[in-house]
Amino acid sequence: MRIGIGLPSAVPGADARSTGPWAVESEHRGFRSLGAFDRLVYDNLDPLVALAAAAARTERIELVTTVLNAGYRGNPVVLAKQISSLERVSAGRLAVGLGMGGWAEDYAVSNVPMTGRGAALEATLATMRSVWRGELTGPAGPIPALPPGRPRLLLAGFVPAAFARAATLSDGWVAPSFGLQILKRGVDAVRREWARAGRQGQPRIIVERYFCLGPGAPETADAYIARYYGDLYAQVRQDVVTDVDHLRTEIDRVAEAGADDLVLLPCSSGFEQIGLLSEALKQAGRKP
Repeated sequence: MRIGIGLPSAVPGADARSTGPWAVESEHRGFRSLGAFDRLVYDNLDPLVALAAAAARTERIELVTTVLNAGYRGNPVVLAKQISSLERVSAGRLAVGLGMGGWAEDYAVSNVPMTGRGAALEATLATMRSVWRGELTGPAGPIPALPPGRPRLLLAGFVPAAFARAATLSDGWVAPSFGLQILKRGVDAVRREWARAGRQGQPRIIVERYFCLGPGAPETADAYIARYYGDLYAQVRQDVVTDVDHLRTEIDRVAEAGADDLVLLPCSSGFEQIGLLSEALKQAGRKP
């Protein structure tokens, strides 16, 4: 199982200028991917902007949105062009985890209804793929086509329709950042739908977990999770890694459940978190 690390782009109060150095150090430490997730009404960087900053400072590490919310982004051609631009800037290192987004306030400020999101996502995907194939053109020429199969695309969601979309319309599934049983049920469902669609191989499964290490880690994690998740705090907090033993356990649990990638998202923007996580992985007998 590949292990990645999240950028600090969704930690409130984080210095946006730390994105590049964080990416450089993460690549140096051997992490396999850099993750960034999406919110609108929140103190975070747009994930495509954050990953573009990371792409400019790195050469090998994969760049992953976990996930990018397409539901309230009104123009799929613009979104496809932004994603294509990042794919080109990063020299093909982008994997796009795409979802609808479930925060009501993000939809409200966008004047987009939360009904009909599944059909809207499918229409968005169809349009974006047309862009990526180079089919949109004008007097000055087309939007350049990307190589076949690029960017890598995975879909999120944890209802039956979402599992079917992930298996038939993408390369795999991005699981929620908490809930072992949710992960297990989702892996089984996506693999079942994948086989039913007659696809070769297996879907790629990416799962995230939050982490915070070092002095005061539990308290920092408490504050972060409470602020972001509110009423869901207790459900999420039990899966947040704050020590080596829990890290070892969580890696084993998600690997056994069928995850191909684990992206560990920071609850703190402290630069020392990269080294602390790297050392913790060594103590747990794992490599990124």
